Amino acid sequence: MPYYVLLTRLAPGVAKSAEEIQRLSKKVSEELKKSCPECRWIANYVVMGPYDYLDIFEVPNEQMAMKVSMIVRTVGNASTETWALVPWEKAFEGG
Repeated sequence: MPYYVLLTRLAPGVAKSAEEIQRLSKKVSEELKKSCPECRWIANYVVMGPYDYLDIFEVPNEQMAMKVSMIVRTVGNASTETWALVPWEKAFEGG
């Protein structure tokens, strides 16, 4: 299954404490498990810079990747950027 990177930036003022961020994260996680059971989370990181989080996940297709992104945006009150990942050894196959 394809891997994707999801970069997430929380909307300003969404969470004013670490506890609020954890509650929001739990809410998003529960919705993802319910709505996208075929999604498998590979890694997630808190990052410094213009984004708050970097997640790597695996889903069957780009439509499901879009669904994951939309759930994070709407339930998590955030903006996202999603990138498809191609393993280096497969990047130039057939070309």
